[in-house]
Amino acid sequence: MKVLKLIWKNSMRHKLRTSLTIFGIAIAVIAFGFLRTVVTAWYAGVEASAANRLVTRNSVSFIFPLPYAYRDRIARIPGVETVSFANWFGGVYIDKNRFFARMAVDAGTILDAYPEFRVSPEQFDAFLKERNACIVGADLARQYGFKIGDIIPMDGDIYPGKWEFVVRAIYQPRDEKIDGTQFFFHWTYLNERMRAEMPGRAGEVGWYIIKIADPADAASISGQIDEMFVNSRAETKTETEAAFQQSFIQGTSLIINLFNFISFVIIGIIMLVLGNTMIMSARERTKEYAVLKTLGFSGQHIVGLIAGESMIISVLAGGLGLLLTYPVVGAFSLVVPKSWFPVFYIEPSTIVLAGTAALLVGIAAAFFPIQRALRTTIVDGLRFVG
Repeated sequence: MKVLKLIWKNSMRHKLRTSLTIFGIAIAVIAFGFLRTVVTAWYAGVEASAANRLVTRNSVSFIFPLPYAYRDRIARIPGVETVSFANWFGGVYIDKNRFFARMAVDAGTILDAYPEFRVSPEQFDAFLKERNACIVGADLARQYGFKIGDIIPMDGDIYPGKWEFVVRAIYQPRDEKIDGTQFFFHWTYLNERMRAEMPGRAGEVGWYIIKIADPADAASISGQIDEMFVNSRAETKTETEAAFQQSFIQGTSLIINLFNFISFVIIGIIMLVLGNTMIMSARERTKEYAVLKTLGFSGQHIVGLIAGESMIISVLAGGLGLLLTYPVVGAFSLVVPKSWFPVFYIEPSTIVLAGTAALLVGIAAAFFPIQRALRTTIVDGLRFVG
């Protein structure tokens, strides 16, 4: 217990220097946690993908449509449980800065394909009965104040014209990993207007969402679907939902890799800050360590004193940084529009990684001061002037 008391007193001998070191390391831990959260939020769509969902799109590009007639043919493939579809609508709500995902969907099957979007039976029935009804995510409803019965006007861009949608259902995400900012409405509402105003664009869907019985059959079913439409006017590419989501973030991989790199550079900065403090402390106590050796303290005692001081500082700084990471991330999620990062929360793995890094840095920062203290003889230590 006396050794622990001595370690604590050594740590707090220079209160200003120790406080600044703890503060600096805490800031670095916050930055590390924040950047890691941004990276995990970027991959949230991939992480939330279901293993038993496939996506079929046009093989040329995602922006090209597929015929509605493909639906029944896909549904007849063994192992396919549900075939739904969606169409990117776009549109402008209030102004172009108010972005959120707006999609025309197959109203009867969309919740079968996405059971993680939870809607009460009463609201879903109301949605099915009204042609221009829509379902909005709970996070989107909170952001814009949408309520059941509200009319949402939009100006079409991909599909020109004035559009009005009535909120008949609000879905609740199954958990915090699920996007709660999406907007769904009846594909039939879109298709009927296209048939009347732009006949050439009627009967088209953006992509098919296919729920299969066994995720192990994903490759074989994907192959059967694509083979079915070889040499057709719209050949297909079928892949798992995770692969489909991954394709959207490939264009930003450089940014993500940069964030990853910076987050780990921060660990190096933490080590430099703490290492500098420990080297200064050990240098100042050169005579003290020589006296301790004279009194019979072994090398293990010296190691314990230096390493213990380093660990106390790293644990205090790491704990403070982790505690402050939560309000910082929370404040960022409130300031930034929800549609930018629909899923933005601190994963447990981020906390574990940051905490482990702080502990390892505490051990590493003590290495050089320990080596110097052990190599210094009693005579040289007593003669030291610093």
